[in-house]
Amino acid sequence: MSPRRSVADTLATRQRILDRSLAIASAEGLEGLTIGRLAAELGMSKAGLLGHFGTKEALQLAVVDQAAEVFQREVPRKVKQMPSGLTRLRAVTEAWVSYLERNVLPGGCFFTAATAEFDGRSGPVRDALAGMNALWRRDLRIHIRRAVRDDELPRDTDVDQLVYEILGVMLALNHFLQLEHDPAAPRRARQALARLLTK
Repeated sequence: MSPRRSVADTLATRQRILDRSLAIASAEGLEGLTIGRLAAELGMSKAGLLGHFGTKEALQLAVVDQAAEVFQREVPRKVKQMPSGLTRLRAVTEAWVSYLERNVLPGGCFFTAATAEFDGRSGPVRDALAGMNALWRRDLRIHIRRAVRDDELPRDTDVDQLVYEILGVMLALNHFLQLEHDPAAPRRARQALARLLTK
């Protein structure tokens, strides 16, 4: 086997582990990831699986990164060509609703579940989750400030309050989709966002 083929196979195996791990973690939490379970489901040895990550914590951190990549692909990157300001902000929130509505991950919003799981803890996984959430809030603030600057939202808009309320709508949407299985939840979320994002 050529070295190039060997590297490609290793990367493909690592990606298969991450894809399965993210599916499990989105539904059962990061602590639901056990090396034994993953190895059995993927037809691998425990040692072979651990060889890709080293420790369970390293696997959890890789899953956080994988979840961020999926979210980036499904939400911000989908609307990156939209004009900045309110148009982009509305497009971002619509892509976010669609992401949850389409059940891209079997357990809904990975970050909602993982944050609830780790918010009272300390350590690298909690720090990674907090960092991802902080980056996303920063991006929302940028969109809101541009909308205010362009006179698309009121000049006295409290940026942090609006971020808080948008996040609240999305948390509620995830709750009503996952726990209540409420088919009206996406419509309600869109109505709430439309009220928030109107001058």
